[in-house]
Amino acid sequence: MNIEALRSYLHTHIPLAAAMQVEVLQASPEFIALSAPLAPNINHRGTAFGGSIATLATLAGWSLLRVRLDEFKPLPHLVIQRSSINYLRPINDSFTAQVAYPPETDWDEFLLRLHEKGKARLPLSIEVRTGEQLAARMEGVFVALKV
Repeated sequence: MNIEALRSYLHTHIPLAAAMQVEVLQASPEFIALSAPLAPNINHRGTAFGGSIATLATLAGWSLLRVRLDEFKPLPHLVIQRSSINYLRPINDSFTAQVAYPPETDWDEFLLRLHEKGKARLPLSIEVRTGEQLAARMEGVFVALKV
């Protein structure tokens, strides 16, 4: 799944992504980077709304699993099971969410669990940045459910 295909998928199937004006900067099975402008995600203080920050991070984690499973037929249902987010600084401009596939995770074991148990979990750490500054970090567990 390339950048434009992921952007189109997010905007079509997750309308909040379109409302937030989410853009895909990078999309590979190893790394996802999404961005959002401040204007449609602003709060009453002129900074990014916490819900938008959490949503962008969630979309990044979800997108990593979606891209990794792109060839899997039928595509499993993908959900977030749990998350926690730490907001480290206010965001006064556009912001990005970035997630890399954890190198210590055995993908073959993930696929085996999905096949045998019908469900597999992937813990991810997602960084939200504004410019070069780390603004938030989300720890989440994303789940693939066999259809």
